[in-house]
Amino acid sequence: MKISIIAPLVLLALAAVSLATVAVLPTDGPARSTPVPPEAGGDASTTSDAKLSQRATREPITEAPAADPDGMVWIPGGSFEMGNPEPGDTQKDEIPVHAVTLDGFWMDATEVTNAEFSRFVEATGYKTIAETKPKREDFAGQIPDISTIPEENLVAGSICFNSEFDPSTIDKSQPLWPYAIWQHVEGASWREPEGPGSSIDDRMDHPVVHVAYEDAVAYCEWAGKRLPTEAEWEYAARGGLDDVAYPWGDERNPDGQWKHNIWQGEFPYENKVEDGYRTSAPVKSFEPNAYGLYDMSGNVWEWCRDWYRPDYYQRSPIWNPFGPAASFDPQEPMIPKRVQRGGSFMCSDNYCIGYRVTARMKGDPMTGTFHCGFRCVLPADGAEPDRTAVSENEPDAAGRLADVSGDSRS
Repeated sequence: MKISIIAPLVLLALAAVSLATVAVLPTDGPARSTPVPPEAGGDASTTSDAKLSQRATREPITEAPAADPDGMVWIPGGSFEMGNPEPGDTQKDEIPVHAVTLDGFWMDATEVTNAEFSRFVEATGYKTIAETKPKREDFAGQIPDISTIPEENLVAGSICFNSEFDPSTIDKSQPLWPYAIWQHVEGASWREPEGPGSSIDDRMDHPVVHVAYEDAVAYCEWAGKRLPTEAEWEYAARGGLDDVAYPWGDERNPDGQWKHNIWQGEFPYENKVEDGYRTSAPVKSFEPNAYGLYDMSGNVWEWCRDWYRPDYYQRSPIWNPFGPAASFDPQEPMIPKRVQRGGSFMCSDNYCIGYRVTARMKGDPMTGTFHCGFRCVLPADGAEPDRTAVSENEPDAAGRLADVSGDSRS
């Protein structure tokens, strides 16, 4: 799971418990217009009548209409089966498997690097959310009384791994147990990933991290691109392969070789660093998939443009789906979430297993972390999103309205 900056602030404000007991977060948010299904993923064998009635009116765009932009690769349009045919108990939001057809698009071959983000900041003077002191108003609708947040807790910073966590606080039977191993570090940002005194001087070819969703959108707009949809991301990650677990196939370590940057060992107690990287790796450290995309499994999580709902696959359009109109996360119903994909150096085979091509994660759009970045896409001219599933302007988990494009809230 991914932590929200609101969690430590809420807990400190309520002066109630430590991060390990985040389950006391309030759940009595504003009334929602959309019912929440009893099970996150629903029945994998059911498909809505509306979905069955959808038909493509033309063939998808498959041929690149122009030369590849610098640093991007063409992903030819086509159809695929999206989702997980054999989900585990914690993977019910990956069902049902459903048909999706996409127009072709260009995608960044790598995650946006520190060097690329630096050029954006130098050109625009942009300041990330992690570098900006939060206001109480930023948490309206997410806690019962924002006036209870102490002023001393409103500090600029971001989420890092707490390597000095107390093992006695870990209870993996609790769904929010990972809050015990994260901490909000004052001064942590994309420039200083581990906090004041750290640096990216020797990491300019690493993925930029500590970028919130809105920071990623700002970069995309400057670059003339956008964030990928969740469907585009999974389609591209598969590299043209059907029914596989990883971008290269079903075997995690073919020929005994690590193909991605993840956590080796018992998480969160021991990282054996068998792949050579304790935290992020330089982009292109591992082989690309068949489309020429690097790090579609591991290294850092990547923002997608979609709001997160565990039940979205039950009503996803077939053609160029753009995600639901609003977010709902049953574990933290008061906090809106955006989708994240790809896994990170913090994922292990005994934790989230987020490095699978079907794995879904979610994060607070206002929160950056030390293991989440992004990459951009550029759609082909003539490609149009299917907004069928986002035609109703539903309120999100904080009671705010999401526009149909999903890139802003009022």
